[in-house]
Amino acid sequence: MDIPLRFVANGTHGGTAWCYMAANGRSQRRVEAVDFTETSIPGVVVFAPSPHRDERGFFSRTFDAAVARQAGVDPDSFLQDSISRSRVGVIRGLHTRIGRGEGKLVRCSAGAVFDVVVDLRPGSPAFGQWLSFDLDGDNQASVYIPAGCAHGFQALTDPADVAYRIDREHDPTENLTIAHDDPDLAIPWPLAATVLSEADRAAQPMAALGDQLRRIAAPTP
Repeated sequence: MDIPLRFVANGTHGGTAWCYMAANGRSQRRVEAVDFTETSIPGVVVFAPSPHRDERGFFSRTFDAAVARQAGVDPDSFLQDSISRSRVGVIRGLHTRIGRGEGKLVRCSAGAVFDVVVDLRPGSPAFGQWLSFDLDGDNQASVYIPAGCAHGFQALTDPADVAYRIDREHDPTENLTIAHDDPDLAIPWPLAATVLSEADRAAQPMAALGDQLRRIAAPTP
């Protein structure tokens, strides 16, 4: 990769897909690559491309169906693409869904964010554990967050754009938010929180959400 992606995790496996192109009548290898790395939370996968850079800027592949399949992610499952724009210091999260939940692929398309995933699947060996990732518009890495995990991020730039690919239609009756400052999680957000939504400000810690957490039914991969 041209730029290493730093994240708080111990990757256990990686894979690469190579792109080919013709130049001057010859085939050239490594125009761009997409690597994937599994993490210590089952089902959470990091996809990291190697952008092609020149004097104009860069060109980067941001999604590769073949690599997704190799990593155990069904590329045909995604139904919706969305984007959020946030000001510096904004925290969004920690958001999850009860029931069978939703899987999503998250990428910072411009700016930079401190991204967090918390495993809330009752049968998971990593239940209650979290990972953080440094995502930005330069590395164009994506994190796949399986159903049953909570997700949140803090914008480190003004603005920061985050793109989402989601495998279920949104049902607001399934929304569940965990307090970003849950003392048991003790997530070290890089900046003071400047703006939160009303729902995020009112969110409770995991210790107060026992009945709702038990309604998370997503299995562990």
